[in-house]
Amino acid sequence: MALKNEPMAPQHSAQDALRVLETVARHTTGVTDTELTRHTGLRPERLTTLLRMLRREGYVDRAGDGAYVTGDALARLGSARDREHDRALHEQLRGTLARLRDSVGAAVYLSRYVDGEVTVTHCADGPATPAVHEWVDFRDSAHATAVGKSLLRQLDPAGRRDHLARHRPARLTSRTITSGTLLLSRLEAQPPTAPALDVQEYAIGTVCAAVPLPAGPAAGCLALSLPLAQAHRLRDAAATLHRDAAPVLLSLAI
Repeated sequence: MALKNEPMAPQHSAQDALRVLETVARHTTGVTDTELTRHTGLRPERLTTLLRMLRREGYVDRAGDGAYVTGDALARLGSARDREHDRALHEQLRGTLARLRDSVGAAVYLSRYVDGEVTVTHCADGPATPAVHEWVDFRDSAHATAVGKSLLRQLDPAGRRDHLARHRPARLTSRTITSGTLLLSRLEAQPPTAPALDVQEYAIGTVCAAVPLPAGPAAGCLALSLPLAQAHRLRDAAATLHRDAAPVLLSLAI
């Protein structure tokens, strides 16, 4: 099943960040921001923003003379193999998602669509930002969750129909859409950059939003959940999640 190919702001940021990292890695003794501007072709203000993010994530560091060198996080991910790489990636994503959680003030989830199923691979929550209680398996409730709807939107029409044929939409709350035809029409009509929303469709008292984050051949998304009392924050929090998603894509790409 094919994915819809849409331009994504986080993808562009991650691609630009990779260009910066490749340039830094080639200059083993360090490279100045002026040299980075020349080698990457990025505007100075754009480069400054990317370098700030890359330093925060530990991918680059700044030497005493002001030149940029590779950071510890890049060294760990770049040199590790197999299980060690998986462990290093997990640790990197855990830190990145924790920073996102604190930035948006909500539990944050990283999900993928793998082998025809919705899979939540990582979750960053905390005492003040509790995760959603999975009272119905997320694999069976894509029609009702922001995560599921975001992933389904990234599939082609045949892929969406196949998923709904295998997982018939069931009523989870009074707000759940149980008509496959209606759900498909709404998925098709929604702009690709708009967040997918779940306003008490999966669980009473909880609202969620998800933004697409495709990595490689699989559909992916970042999502957040909030208690109903904070529903007024949902769209702004989703916008922040989308704006700050590039470090997650970058970790998956290295």
